[in-house]
Amino acid sequence: MYEWILPSLSEVLAESGSIVAKGSPTKAEQQWRMSLAAIEHLLIETLAKTTSDATLGLVLAAPAPLFSQPTLTQRLQTVTFTAKPFNPLALMPFNMPGAIAICPETTPPGESVLPLLPADPLAAEQFCLVFTEKFSLVLVLATHKNGSSSFAFAFEPEVVQQAWRALGARVMLTNPDYFAELDSLIANYPPVPPDYRTAFQFSQFLLQELPEEEPKEWGQGIREEFPQCPISHTQSASTPNTNPDVELLQAFAHEVRTPLTTIRTMTRLLLKRRDLPTTVINRLEIIDHECTEQIDRMELLFKAAELETSATAKSGITHLTPMSLDQVLHQSIPRWQQAAHRRNLTLDVVLPQQLPTVVSNPAMLDRVLTGLMENFTRSLPPGSHIQVHVIPAGDQLKLQLSPQSLCPETNQATTPPIRKALGQLLMFQPETGTISLNLAATKHLFQAIGGKLIVRQRPEYGEVMTIFLPLEVSR
Repeated sequence: MYEWILPSLSEVLAESGSIVAKGSPTKAEQQWRMSLAAIEHLLIETLAKTTSDATLGLVLAAPAPLFSQPTLTQRLQTVTFTAKPFNPLALMPFNMPGAIAICPETTPPGESVLPLLPADPLAAEQFCLVFTEKFSLVLVLATHKNGSSSFAFAFEPEVVQQAWRALGARVMLTNPDYFAELDSLIANYPPVPPDYRTAFQFSQFLLQELPEEEPKEWGQGIREEFPQCPISHTQSASTPNTNPDVELLQAFAHEVRTPLTTIRTMTRLLLKRRDLPTTVINRLEIIDHECTEQIDRMELLFKAAELETSATAKSGITHLTPMSLDQVLHQSIPRWQQAAHRRNLTLDVVLPQQLPTVVSNPAMLDRVLTGLMENFTRSLPPGSHIQVHVIPAGDQLKLQLSPQSLCPETNQATTPPIRKALGQLLMFQPETGTISLNLAATKHLFQAIGGKLIVRQRPEYGEVMTIFLPLEVSR
């Protein structure tokens, strides 16, 4: 459900599966500023390759114009959206034929201003839509009701077009006479998948904006945070409680995630092309899946490291809300079965006819469960069978993972794999080369989402994992 009659741009990008980073306002703001600097460099680079004096592109932005370089302002058409109080005269855009300006003496040439209704959730977002002949892009910085912020961006033409449709509907609402003119301007830049080199350039410019004094801050800022989980980010590197293992894990997770995100972005851009052979598309889809899987693993490692340094998270004070487990499981189960199949395992899920409502963190629950399932399947030999059994248990919901067949090689119950400790948070499995969170860190993750994890070794089954989630209390 949208918060308003029309979706906000952050909702559009979230539903499209675009890269979304959530966390503290400071970090989200840092990502926004760095991305704006990167896109400014990219536009200047594009401008340098053109010899004509024609208009370079169109920029839709809020709540103020974003680019100040004269080389860009003279070649870009800019429309600014604002939710500041306005009078009836303000319903006409700046500097358009027949328009009446609110503050004509302060409006630069080539710029127009359109209003947003104060009740519109889009008023709490900063955004930038860029349209050029070579590429299109949307950036969004949003502030949420729970106090967290999020930053998202997308190069995909269809996502940018969805963002424009959401924005254009608002123009129709407040300035119907201007909509056709603005829509015709955007039509001058038909949606085309950008060359992979464009995304690569953007990534390079983004890396150039990294703070030199404290590079670790980039790792904390660029990661995709779990939404609605306002965990403190105020602890600095000089805090006495800082753990060297935690810092190493954060740096490791970032160093792995950053290039994988770039590879995934380029892969998805290539998948937009229609002239690729089927074999190439299949391989690109495998690359995309593997990148996504590893990015999710790194995010989970990062979250576990953060829990070790956050007093708020340790005390279990996260944003928990009643949620439908039915929706989460029906989205997750196909992914679990696919992961099991890739390892030559079979997985069955037994669900009650009706799943009750649980209290947890909606986005974090899916990732933590998927991470646990990933580690569980990696610990079993090929040919094993896994059963996931979900049943009510008093005022909790019980979700149990257990091997249901004997090891095909020994005809005995599966034994726990050999794992070696790596510091205070990680375990290493020599047989597979797998690095995973240790049991204590995994339990902390479940505690942060209101749940509880119990691991037992049973002779007839092997290692059995049981998760308990609190049920919503009926009033």
